[in-house]
Amino acid sequence: MTTAPADPAVSRRKMGSRVGRIAFGVLAGLVVIAVAAAFFVVWTIQRSFPQTSGEIEVSGLNADVMVQRDELGVPTITADSTDDLFYAQGFVHAQDRFFEMDFRRHVTSGRVAEMFGESQAATDMFLRTLGWRDVAEQEVKDMDETTLAYYQAYADGVNAYIAERDSADLSLEYAVIGMQNPEYTIEPWEPADSVAWLKAMAWDLRTNIEDETERALLTAELDAAEGAAPDETQRLLEQLYPAYPFDRNPVIVPKISTVPALETTTVPAFAPGTNDDGDTGAQAVTTIEWDEASSVIEAASLLVGDVGEGIGSNSWVVSGSLTESGMPLLANDPHLGASLPSVWYQVQLKCSKVSKECPFDVAGFSFSGLPGVVIGHNAQVAWGFTNLTTDVADLYIEKVAGESYWRDGALVPLEVRKEKIKVAGGDDINLTIRSTVHGPIISGLTDDFTAIADAGLASDPSTASAAESAADAETAVSLRWTALDPGKTASAIFALNTAQNFEDFRYAASLFDVPAQNLIYADVEGNIGYQAPGRLPIRGAGDGWVPQPGWDSSYDWTGFIDFEKLPVSYNPTSGYIVTANNAIVTDDYEYFLSRDWDYGYRAARIVDMIERRAAAGPLTVQEMSEIQSDNEMWIGKRLATVMGKVDVSGKGPKDAVELLRIWDAQNDASSAAAAYANVLWSNLVQNLFENRSEPLPYGGQGRLFTVVSALLDDPSDPLWSNEKLDVSSIDEMLALSAEDAYDELAGLQGNVVTNWNWGALHAITLTSDTLGSSGIAPIEALFNRGPYPVGGGASVVNATGWDLGTSYATTNVPSMRMVIDMSDFDASTWNHLTGASGHAFNPHYTDQTENWAAGIQTPWAFSADAVDKATVDTLVLQPAS
Repeated sequence: MTTAPADPAVSRRKMGSRVGRIAFGVLAGLVVIAVAAAFFVVWTIQRSFPQTSGEIEVSGLNADVMVQRDELGVPTITADSTDDLFYAQGFVHAQDRFFEMDFRRHVTSGRVAEMFGESQAATDMFLRTLGWRDVAEQEVKDMDETTLAYYQAYADGVNAYIAERDSADLSLEYAVIGMQNPEYTIEPWEPADSVAWLKAMAWDLRTNIEDETERALLTAELDAAEGAAPDETQRLLEQLYPAYPFDRNPVIVPKISTVPALETTTVPAFAPGTNDDGDTGAQAVTTIEWDEASSVIEAASLLVGDVGEGIGSNSWVVSGSLTESGMPLLANDPHLGASLPSVWYQVQLKCSKVSKECPFDVAGFSFSGLPGVVIGHNAQVAWGFTNLTTDVADLYIEKVAGESYWRDGALVPLEVRKEKIKVAGGDDINLTIRSTVHGPIISGLTDDFTAIADAGLASDPSTASAAESAADAETAVSLRWTALDPGKTASAIFALNTAQNFEDFRYAASLFDVPAQNLIYADVEGNIGYQAPGRLPIRGAGDGWVPQPGWDSSYDWTGFIDFEKLPVSYNPTSGYIVTANNAIVTDDYEYFLSRDWDYGYRAARIVDMIERRAAAGPLTVQEMSEIQSDNEMWIGKRLATVMGKVDVSGKGPKDAVELLRIWDAQNDASSAAAAYANVLWSNLVQNLFENRSEPLPYGGQGRLFTVVSALLDDPSDPLWSNEKLDVSSIDEMLALSAEDAYDELAGLQGNVVTNWNWGALHAITLTSDTLGSSGIAPIEALFNRGPYPVGGGASVVNATGWDLGTSYATTNVPSMRMVIDMSDFDASTWNHLTGASGHAFNPHYTDQTENWAAGIQTPWAFSADAVDKATVDTLVLQPAS
């Protein structure tokens, strides 16, 4: 049979049909794969989201516990007993933040390499040398029975949650880690895991270790310069690190008054152990009142918290004599390194019937991983924190010979311990840790500390004997730091949570030894107060401004300041107390506290706003919140004034300088002038100190406000000359910096100066503390959020810090904000950087961030009726049948 030839057109149509079917099939297959992958990703993400309504049976509870959550996912936990209350807090923390908790305990134990491999081994070696976990374990051993029961109940609640779930059911991060480190297993939670985080916060607020290191290295560089004179070295050090400007900015407690000492016969609602600090008799004591008017250190900071620009806090309390309600208002916004999730977790802990056996009715900000409330209020009192900025850490230069070190002319054995760093996907690393009487030897672990050791720097090296200076003596650097001694802060939290009056508050403060904090106070009786707590050293021959000679015991710490001699204020006649990391007292105070205070520009601005607003009318919660969001840049005002007399070249720079003439000095996100002022400030500082033949360190911006302001008052200062930049006067330096600033900002935001804005330049990108900086874009996209435009700046009340000379992006932040109304707790407000949840893509992952960036706080329901009205989800935890 003969077959007619196929019609080419038909053949083409059939082929097209077949190709179409194949293409459709491939496309359909790809769609199916994509949909399946999408469902898998969604399922993987959402499988770790916690159950927040209904009932869950758990082993270990004695009775039902109710967990009510509001529209932001903030829980109010109500239980019949303290065991059940803290069990439930541990369970809820684990629901929302377990990966954060697990990561933190690996950091504090120096075990991050077990999760993320060899890249973290050097950081582990540094953190293991500091020995935070060892100190935490000792503090747990020293706990009284009641405190230990709280921590154990909390641990039991965490373990009840994680016991029924595999790693990916706990958090998305574990699914990602499992692809690289499938052998990783989650361990049960222990009380020491909680306590160790307090050491990490002390590191975050460690104050002047970096300044002390910087000064030591600068001294070495200046002394090594040809023809250097010791007097000139000292003059330059004092110019770059000036004294606190007492004539311009306030201290916290300038006037001495008297209050009763703590009574040993009065037992607070929570009284762990005994108070061993100082005299406990009932005699009057001297106190204080307001006057009327790319190193391992950097890596550790990334894991724990950066002490960089903006670390500190604002807090203040005003009495009812200045407020609309006639009762005190208390405001607080701690400044910490930005993190995702936020370091804070909002929670309310309520005993269903408050009694001696179950004394908690407290609300505020907690740390996930730690039982209790760190900052907040109960039904009687409220409290807030700022960093005390006292000098509680010193570097010592040691002379080491073999397994011994020199001490007052004799060799003393080093304390030596062995550790093993386990590395995911790699070999274990053996670590030998050596310690002197001062603390662990940390040179050899970081470049800066090693450089200090190599230079043999010390405040008085002439004290070394011939034997101590022998050729076979190795020079090393050790660290003396109060956080490496066991303390009682783990108990202080519960004493604060249950305080009923100022005496109870002071008792709690007496336990709060590390990190040293300014504590402010208000109560429902209308009282306001302040207490400086902390284990504050009394030094011998030195003051810790630069490293001390460790071989001479006269430079050792000789003890700690008695608690009853620490500054305190109660109902000052001014009607307010302001703390913003500024100097606590004037230099005539009996004991040396520090030379490295924040320079007080935030404190001065807050005092000014309180006084001006109070003069205009009674203060309100809203006004307190507005003060927290104030963006005035003190040095910006000075620059705007001096630039009016400077002749700059070019239309663009002239237009830019013109912005400053009408600027209100507010670093608002939308401000073009603020953008230019900050870029001008950055260029001026770098031209003065860094862009030189022999660069000088410039450090924190608050200190630079003082340094550069003094330079602006002295046009003859030699720092205005810079051969490398071919400038020889103040006017030339200012003009060059103004022109450089225009060129930089035009390159970033275009050459139309009115289109510039500070918010985009200063935006914050919230970055996950772990996988958010993995270097793998798709993974980073899962966990990071932003950028978010923000206002504020360094040494501004709205303290959004940035790294001068590196980037204008926000790195350190007001980590939370709160205003507490003592006339009506339900009228109080609060907010923090991210949200309740640590689960990426959970609705509460970053649902507070936009309000945070805008300075908006949300209502804070506390009373039972207000909590019931605000509740959107209720979960009941029930004892297992």
